[in-house]
Order: sequence, then structure tokens, then C-alpha cells
Amino acid sequence: MARLRLGVLISGRGSNLQALIDSCRRPDFPAEMACVISNVPGVQGLERARQAGVPAVAIPHKAYPSRESFEAELTRMLRAHDVDLVCNAGFMRILTAAFLADWPDRVINIHPSLLPAFPGLRTHEQAIEMGCRFSGCTVHFSREVVDAGPIIVQAVVPVRPDDTPDTLAERVLAEEHRIYPLAVRWLAEGRVRLDGPRAIVEGVEAPSGVLINPAG
Repeated sequence: MARLRLGVLISGRGSNLQALIDSCRRPDFPAEMACVISNVPGVQGLERARQAGVPAVAIPHKAYPSRESFEAELTRMLRAHDVDLVCNAGFMRILTAAFLADWPDRVINIHPSLLPAFPGLRTHEQAIEMGCRFSGCTVHFSREVVDAGPIIVQAVVPVRPDDTPDTLAERVLAEEHRIYPLAVRWLAEGRVRLDGPRAIVEGVEAPSGVLINPAG
């Protein structure tokens, strides 16, 4: 069976990219890296890709007169590498409805909160400011509305009384590195189906345990 070909979009250091690269190196993983594209030249993520032997290219968005022309070049490059699934991994550009229409249900994103809570930026600051007892991360299908779309998988971490945005971010990031490859695996295995606003994953069960924070 052919492996799912991934095109990963980044804007920075690429730690989630590295998690995907490491997973794709395993012979039992049903996906492979086709290309990595950054809208910011010279970022660490591009070097991570090159060191792994993955085609890596910078497409600076500032070099294009419009979002549409920039995204047209993104699509051209993704198609040139026969990409099946587009993975946003810290890609700091909002994708238009036209781009998403070119890749219907083939763009996914990872976000550092338990969506639909705290879309956008400053997720960890907001979780702490609002007194949340739990935070986490979400892999979801991308839609025109930012950080919306059917949720594939989430991971939960406790928010501790002494947490700062940095300490909470570090704990959440470790879970991002676990669930992004997991979501890609399920998609590659054809186990994810869409049911309106919901993504149903076949062959898995919800956990039976209950988390309480603070623990009594």
C-alpha cells in the first residue's frame, strides 16, 4: 500500500515537523515526507528537513503581491511534490477559503489549546488567566474560520498553580509531538471519516478514566 505523502507548512523552528519526520522514518508508519515549505526563509525547520533528506523550500509571502498569488505558489509546489495531505505545523499564515477548496479535507492543523477554547494566539496565557484546571492541544481539519474544523484528536494536561505560560507551553508541546503523528497515522490508514462538524475515528475508544484537578 502506498504511503500517504505529507507536505508540511512551517514558519519557525519546526518541533512538530521533527516529530513527523521521526515518525516517517519508522518502517511501520503509513506516511512519508514529500516536502517542507516555510513562508520565512532561514528558519530552523528548513534545516531540520534538509538534514533528514526532505525537500525544503522557502516561499516568502512578502515577495507576493497578494495572498492569492502566494497561495497559488504554495499549491504549485505541493502538487509538484505529489502531496496528499497538507500539515500545518506552526505555519503563521491564515489560509484562504480558495486554498482550502483546492485541498478539500486534506489540510490539518495542530493548535496548543483544547479547541474550541482559546483559538488564535496567547493560548497558554489565556488558560492561566482564566483559571483553567486543564489545558492541552488539538489536531483538527482546517476550515476558513481560524482554528475551527472537525477535531481528530486532543491531549489534556493539568494546569498547575505555579505554571507560567512557558512551563505550560513546554508540557503541552510534548503532547503535540505525540498526537500529531497519531492523527496522521489514522488518516493514512483511512480510519477518519467526517460526519458534519465531527471527525469520527474508527477502531478507537474514549478513555474510561476521569481526571480531577486539584486532586482531592
